[in-house]
Amino acid sequence: MKARGLLSVLVGLVLAAPAAGGAQSLECVIYPEATVAVSSPVEGVLDRVLVDRGDLVTAGQVVATIESSVERAAVRLAQARADKLSGLKSGQARVEFGERRYSRTLEMFRKELIPLKEMDEAETSKVLAEYELLEAQEEKRLAAIDLDRARAVLELRTIKSPIGGVVVERLLNGGEFTKQAPVVRLAQIDPLRVEVIVPVAQFGRIKVGMPSQVTPEAPVGGTWGARVTVVDRVIDPASGTFGVRLALPNPAYKLPAGLKCRVRFDVER
Repeated sequence: MKARGLLSVLVGLVLAAPAAGGAQSLECVIYPEATVAVSSPVEGVLDRVLVDRGDLVTAGQVVATIESSVERAAVRLAQARADKLSGLKSGQARVEFGERRYSRTLEMFRKELIPLKEMDEAETSKVLAEYELLEAQEEKRLAAIDLDRARAVLELRTIKSPIGGVVVERLLNGGEFTKQAPVVRLAQIDPLRVEVIVPVAQFGRIKVGMPSQVTPEAPVGGTWGARVTVVDRVIDPASGTFGVRLALPNPAYKLPAGLKCRVRFDVER
């Protein structure tokens, strides 16, 4: 609603501005590229909130953690099971013994020194040992998958920033139950988004990719290069205007969002 109010003001200013040809200065407003309310995918008691209003954050930075003693214990248990080698070593030993026994029995059977029954028992023992080793290998793989699952569950207790930007508002504190509610609100301010209302007379002359010059209001001032990213294809018949959006690079975060500004398009006559 607030953004619509500002744009309504722009419409009035645009209609009052002289429709000069060539380079024309129009009123605009600078917004964050995106605003994100960051929450946790799981419920729990917040352990710590690591950022506060005004802090700069990077994409992937941890902004809060949820109490996770049970999940950490589950990871340690899964790790111990994944590291367990006794089943594999025991199975390998049985296979090696079964192969040796089978070789000896086969040689004696060929010399007709033992009955067929003993030969059959040696072969069966060898096959069973191989299956036991295979089962131990499968248990090892399942333990590794269970460890990955336990780590993923623990990872969900860590809340990270999906974007780089600035903390606009801290909504919860350590010790509060999240209920999957937003913990902090972030704003991406590089690049910034510039919204302009343009008279219909300029339609077709302003194109995506066109460079422009943005002048923020005092006390910031200065001239900043921007580029057109969106040109509306639907005209507002009531005001005789259409919307244009520009991307304004702001790598050093020198420009705040929320400023009024003027933009000049180098439109050919």
